Amino acid sequence: ESATVYSKPRRLRADEIPGIVDDFRRAARNAVDAGFDGVEIHGANGYLLEQFMKDGANDRDDEYGGSLENRCRFAVEVLDAVVGEVGAHRVGIRLSPFLDYMDCADSDPAALAGYMVRQLNKHDGFLYCHMVEPRMAVVDGRRQIPHRLLPFRKAFNGTFIAAGGYDREEGNKVVEEGYTDLVAYGRLFLANPDLPRRFELNAPLNKYDRSTFYTQDPVIGYTDYPFLDEDHNSSKLS
Repeated sequence: ESATVYSKPRRLRADEIPGIVDDFRRAARNAVDAGFDGVEIHGANGYLLEQFMKDGANDRDDEYGGSLENRCRFAVEVLDAVVGEVGAHRVGIRLSPFLDYMDCADSDPAALAGYMVRQLNKHDGFLYCHMVEPRMAVVDGRRQIPHRLLPFRKAFNGTFIAAGGYDREEGNKVVEEGYTDLVAYGRLFLANPDLPRRFELNAPLNKYDRSTFYTQDPVIGYTDYPFLDEDHNSSKLS
């Protein structure tokens, strides 16, 4: 099986950016027309918008590089276009200011997070801000979530979602304590299609297989984890 050949990335020209912003706008319209309740703008995890936002990746010297405002300009233009198309009440955003992923790091992540929250607040009724915790630390053999998102939850006018390494117990705790409004689960949800029910019953969870997180296969790793009442694949149960 031959390896996938990817095109070499290149720097976007400034005159290409409005077309990309319009792609986001049209994608949002298409999603809503197709029956989705809303859209989440992906401004995290080393993807295009974050590559512009973070000074570790963005070395441009035009209006899309340099200052924090300039680096965030592309993301804000996308934000404004999508909100203008489908309404702030249908739009959320995912941000990961503290992550250093795919060489996408920022020298002042707190300033970046604060700036972006202020841009969100300009849109009355903006649905949610979904932010990724700094990477977990392991202390005395036990992983500890840094819990450094509270200032941004307090600053944001809408619903705040925290993500990053949460389990059932820790998720319940941070919501009860008012640290966040909601908790997002990724790896656990991928491996447990009935995760809310398992949490409700405090049932054992399927173990996730990290090696199948990013595959071309439409089934393996995505739709082959068993539900609680299935035992055809009990070897994945912990």
